[in-house]
Amino acid sequence: MITLYGIPNCSTVKKARQWLSDNGLDYHFHDFKKQGADAASLERWADAVGLAKLINRQGTTWRALPDEVKAGAEQLPAALALMQANPSVIKRPVLDAGGKISVGFVEADWAERLLK
Repeated sequence: MITLYGIPNCSTVKKARQWLSDNGLDYHFHDFKKQGADAASLERWADAVGLAKLINRQGTTWRALPDEVKAGAEQLPAALALMQANPSVIKRPVLDAGGKISVGFVEADWAERLLK
């Protein structure tokens, strides 16, 4: 089972969804904005890819945060709370394919992983 997590209006998420459809891969889409992100999933993703990769430090939501909140995001408990309160700081998309987690969309990587 493939689950794609993200925000529907994100251009990278749109590309990823299109790629999955174009390649005939069935998937479930989980919208962070409407459905949120539970702490257990966030912790599992952080374990798999690391907080540095999971938190989107390039976006406007991150840049608008106070410095003390940004500093606290280096520790897992504060980072989990931040991502739950502000799903836009989660780098997108998050792909869960049979329990293997990846963050971001790189077509060649996805093809190697999902089209074997």
